[in-house]
Amino acid sequence: MSEPQLSIRSAKARDLARALARRTGQPINKLVEIALERYDIELRQLNKAHPLDAVWELAAEGRRSVPSGTTSAHDDLYDENGLPK
Repeated sequence: MSEPQLSIRSAKARDLARALARRTGQPINKLVEIALERYDIELRQLNKAHPLDAVWELAAEGRRSVPSGTTSAHDDLYDENGLPK
């Protein structure tokens, strides 16, 4: 008995699958299974995530561009008594 067939009519998908098959030595059907399993896991994890997790990820991404040692103290804006300069 033969395996069920999956037909995807996409030149981009075909090219990506062939390139990955050459690089990994895996058959295309196995690569498709792996990709779909990983995508399924990713979606399940996203569904479990708290809505604020996306905000924290954006904050972390923005923080990467801030030079090391930078603070948000703004000491340069205030005098020794804590009043605005």
